Amino acid sequence: MLARWTAPGARVELLLTPYDPELDLESWGPLTGCRAAVWRIDARTRLGRVRFTAGLPKGCAGGYDGGQALAAITVEDENTRLTIGGSDEEGICRAVDRGEVPARWAELIDEVPDPSSSTWGVDYGHYQGMSWTLPPLEPGDHCELPVVAAWAPAADETASTWYAVMPSPTVLLSQVTSVSAQRADAPDAR
Repeated sequence: MLARWTAPGARVELLLTPYDPELDLESWGPLTGCRAAVWRIDARTRLGRVRFTAGLPKGCAGGYDGGQALAAITVEDENTRLTIGGSDEEGICRAVDRGEVPARWAELIDEVPDPSSSTWGVDYGHYQGMSWTLPPLEPGDHCELPVVAAWAPAADETASTWYAVMPSPTVLLSQVTSVSAQRADAPDAR
């Protein structure tokens, strides 16, 4: 599903899609499911504060599960483990190399060690969800932010859900484009 919003200050797109992280099943347990969201923003005017939030249902509280440029929380019960994740501050700064965020954001990596004094970053909201507050966007800036949810049986002791929530927007969009092209080439496609 693709949703688009156009306002005087920005054009925003949200892609919601099933996602196959293509984990090696010899190393990782099977996932029960995986869904991805990619937020894309094209700024037309200066946007001082843009915030995205991924929350858990009321009554659920996860635990911090981030690291290695990943912002993530995991919650589980006796049946299921669910991990929600996306780029942390380091991951956002490094996304410059893939053209997913404005180039000047690479300079912000020095702000990461002290989130209490930063005006942007990831807030884990008492582990009932996460919010990403982005650095300011200037006219002409383009930004892409992935958020992925993966779940597996709680009995699976591998970190399959953690690895599944690590993709960049480029990887997610490539997979969606590839699947769409395959469907269009199918013999019964109209």
